[in-house]
Amino acid sequence: MSESIRAVERALDVLMCFSRQTPQLTMTQIAEQVGMHKSTVHRLLGTLERKRFVQRDPATGLYRLGLRLLQMAYLTLEHNDLRRLATPFLRRLVESHRETVDLSVLEDADIIFLEVVESPQRVKLAAAVGQRLPAFATASGKAIMAHMADEAVGRILERGMPAYTPLTPRSVELFYEDLRQAREQGFALSVEEFEDGINAVAAPILDGSGRPLAAVATAGPTYRLTPERMLEIGSLVLATARDIAREFEMAAHQEPRSPEPLSAG
Repeated sequence: MSESIRAVERALDVLMCFSRQTPQLTMTQIAEQVGMHKSTVHRLLGTLERKRFVQRDPATGLYRLGLRLLQMAYLTLEHNDLRRLATPFLRRLVESHRETVDLSVLEDADIIFLEVVESPQRVKLAAAVGQRLPAFATASGKAIMAHMADEAVGRILERGMPAYTPLTPRSVELFYEDLRQAREQGFALSVEEFEDGINAVAAPILDGSGRPLAAVATAGPTYRLTPERMLEIGSLVLATARDIAREFEMAAHQEPRSPEPLSAG
């Protein structure tokens, strides 16, 4: 391996130290995580800071990811075919029931929002493109995981199931039962599992072989998005996910189609 390639790998290792759990780190913490000498990490951080891939807080000395990565993330999302093709369908779903709708994908043990179309109502879910949430405690995560092999689901659950609320899933056996129900009904539910007062229903976007590509979810306050209301909306969310899957498949064959009226069937 050439020295230039090694330097690139080391720089990427440094960037991958940051996560939702550790958004800020000291140089010593980074050096310990990547197993490098502090002087090497110092040089890498200096280069990354000059290129705006990381930022250093002069008051605390802590490093965090920089604006350059945010710019690149938006560039990636802007050219993401799935996001582009799904957006009209997401907007149509918001118009049908006036709750916030999002499109997300699974990365490691988290879901990441690719697109968010906000509810027109005054009280609504606060979500943002690029936001990460623990997959096991979300409707979107469960909708995707319901169509994954048990071994893959197990690896996610092995990373931990912390209690975010009193209703966060704690039992692996009951969690697998949730996934079974999600497969049978076509959509997954989350009842205040990640945040108090917030419910959600999600359906997976599956490719031609049945593998999950992403998930469409509707989320809102519990007093509006009751369990009964989620079951009603679930069929619309599922229909939207299937429409997006067909659109994505047809786009691959250069046969674009326009959104059709939603049906509950």
